[in-house]
Amino acid sequence: MNDSSQRLSEWGAAAGIILGSGLNPIVPEQPAEVVSYAEFSEIPEPSCPGHAGRFALCQIEGVKIIFAQGRVHLYEGHNANAVTAIVRTLGKAGITNLILTNAAGSANPQFAPGTWMMINDHLNLTGTTPLLGGPNFIDMSSVYSPRLRDIFGNAAKKAAVQLHEGIYAGLLGPQYETPAEVRMIQKLGADAIGMSTVLEAIQARALGMNVAAFSCLTNFAAGISPTPLSHDEVLETGKSAAGDFGRLLKAALPGI
Repeated sequence: MNDSSQRLSEWGAAAGIILGSGLNPIVPEQPAEVVSYAEFSEIPEPSCPGHAGRFALCQIEGVKIIFAQGRVHLYEGHNANAVTAIVRTLGKAGITNLILTNAAGSANPQFAPGTWMMINDHLNLTGTTPLLGGPNFIDMSSVYSPRLRDIFGNAAKKAAVQLHEGIYAGLLGPQYETPAEVRMIQKLGADAIGMSTVLEAIQARALGMNVAAFSCLTNFAAGISPTPLSHDEVLETGKSAAGDFGRLLKAALPGI
């Protein structure tokens, strides 16, 4: 274990939280310590706007957590092993509870932009997996921990945060989906569409972590709304919705 890994491990965090696009405002302004991804040779440098590329060691409601501010994606040219390096790094640091967040398009007309969806299952439409290379037959019957989902569901009521629950479809990207693709994904049962999270969840389950995941619904997917999609809109909506998730975390973390 190198010095940087040891600093993460010695923090003794109860949970790790990987942040999606535009969600950095969730992190307290003055972390106890900051560790750059650059200090870990296995973690690629994020190139997508809104991904800071660092671990922030923080306390919320007296609970120690590690925020991973940003991630890398398949569409940046990395393979599945590289995009899940952050999960393995957190696992080596002793993290057993992993909270994943992302910015996603809503494929459910009832789930309005600016709200949050707790993921209860996913569709891996990326065409790959971080478990390639061997007979890694990991059970995926319950990827997203029922216990953590109960904790967050109750916390949402306590904090008066609107929290949908549904299925997330993870695609390769980087282009947004066509209206025809969105209709196909809707027929497959997805409520939200994004370009991350599913591979991290698979890797986390392979490591025995308890996983909870949340989509910040930043826009309606193509064909549901006539408005053209843009990453600027994703970042702006993520920033405005970050306050709701911050309240949700404060209410939920003591139970974790």
